[in-house]
Amino acid sequence: MLKRAEKDAIISGLKKDIEAARAVFLTNLIGIGANDAVSLRKEIRDSQGKVVVTRNTLFKKAAEGTIAEPILGELKGPHALAFAFEDAAAVAKALKNAGKEFEQVELKGGVLNGEVLSIEQVRELADLPSREEMLGTVLATMMAPVSAFARLANSIKDECESQGVEKPGDLKVESASEETTEEA
Repeated sequence: MLKRAEKDAIISGLKKDIEAARAVFLTNLIGIGANDAVSLRKEIRDSQGKVVVTRNTLFKKAAEGTIAEPILGELKGPHALAFAFEDAAAVAKALKNAGKEFEQVELKGGVLNGEVLSIEQVRELADLPSREEMLGTVLATMMAPVSAFARLANSIKDECESQGVEKPGDLKVESASEETTEEA
């Protein structure tokens, strides 16, 4: 049985995590094996997240006056909280993937940037690409014009070399209509 000081420390820690997190997800880890729970916690930790399992009364007391109060106010049964301090989509994706593998793990709701999310909204968030994937897409989009210009400059250089000219302005360019008349 927890002593009052231990309970206060847990409540204080949970309150700090709730206030520091970009997103908080309500889930359940009861019923999955210890090794599977450890691997899920590691995956969430790698996404700058954290999972906490404790008594519902401690969750409720920690949530008082915070953005998570609506989802933690009336808990019944076993629950866990997953905190996303950086990439909310990656943490939600880890929970959703765990739910596919273990039927005990389910998304029950969440809070993102102060807004309460339904189960469907949490699932949509989990379907988003991770932060790294989005950054990669943005980088590829930004690099496309630069790489196209580099390919064009290289092809002009190659054409200059094949025609034996020093300046691109001296290149002989044949139009498409001249080629078709010569072939006919």
